[in-house]
Amino acid sequence: MDIFLKTVAALNDETRVKILKFINQNGEVCVCDIENSFEMIQSRISRHLKILKEGGFLKVERRGTWAYYSIRSPLDEFRLAVLKELDSLDIEIPKLNKGCSV
Repeated sequence: MDIFLKTVAALNDETRVKILKFINQNGEVCVCDIENSFEMIQSRISRHLKILKEGGFLKVERRGTWAYYSIRSPLDEFRLAVLKELDSLDIEIPKLNKGCSV
């Protein structure tokens, strides 16, 4: 039950839904590119990403100082259905704005 509630809670925020759709459309994305694209401070983006990860949608891979987020694989049927629904909804997301400084 706890996992289900975390999954539903992860979807209970417009910004998280947009971030999830953004990552689903762009594939693996560096956290700095998410910050640049959404024009949000790092702490706020990190909080949203943490909730999406706890909700079972994302995986993270650390490379040096950067964290790269992508859709977790494999996903269960419920989460796959959520992603499919997000693709069909008219949700405006920002374009990928790369801007990591090495």
